[in-house]
Amino acid sequence: MDILETDAYDRRQRRNMSCSLLFSLLPFFLSAALYFYLLTPDAPSSIMAAGVKSAPTLLLAAVVLSWNGGRSVLGVVGGLVFSAIGDWCLVWPELFLHGMGAFAVAHLFYSLTFLSSRFLPESSSSCNRFLYLILFLTGGGFYIYLYPFLRKAPDAELLVPGVGAYVFLITLMGALAIRTRHTAVLMGSLIFMVSDVSLALQVFKAIPPAENGQLVVMVTYYLAQLLIAVGDVRATRNKEDFSKWKRS
Repeated sequence: MDILETDAYDRRQRRNMSCSLLFSLLPFFLSAALYFYLLTPDAPSSIMAAGVKSAPTLLLAAVVLSWNGGRSVLGVVGGLVFSAIGDWCLVWPELFLHGMGAFAVAHLFYSLTFLSSRFLPESSSSCNRFLYLILFLTGGGFYIYLYPFLRKAPDAELLVPGVGAYVFLITLMGALAIRTRHTAVLMGSLIFMVSDVSLALQVFKAIPPAENGQLVVMVTYYLAQLLIAVGDVRATRNKEDFSKWKRS
């Protein structure tokens, strides 16, 4: 097989993979559409509401597990499962700290994934280090801005250190996503940060109530999770294809 034939074969394989992956994501899209169809800001907290909210994330976990296998359990699959637990908890305001803890664990799982061999970059660069600095300064600045509002919250003694640790973990995840140089996971991680910033500003009343505030949070959240999941599947498949090419 010459170079042109090999290139055509690779393009055909990538196209087939994209179609298969899109098909496997249909349950996620349908469940997310159901959530937005049923979304009402003043709806009472209930087990049904929690189930509908967490279903898209669990379905994404099932997709990643079906493509990448059990090795992803301590990676993106684990992160998605703990994110679904966080989704469930945040339906009830009194479980906010539990939800934040679940998402903190999810960010740890994502960070471990971005440090794995399939995302390992060939080299680092001064540009990356500059972006790390910008990201951590932004995260620190956001926490400083949020601090007075955290002090006014009922559980301030827990929220002040808890939110600080959470901001560090999600910022670390974003920095490690930059390190991967993988567009999908980088965009997913940064959009996740945008979603969390929007949620925090609303929960801690740092901005006036917005009519579509919850919609903004959930659209960016589901998009972020989708990009991270797809990025992990593609990175794993590219790593496997490269390993096969080296052995041939």
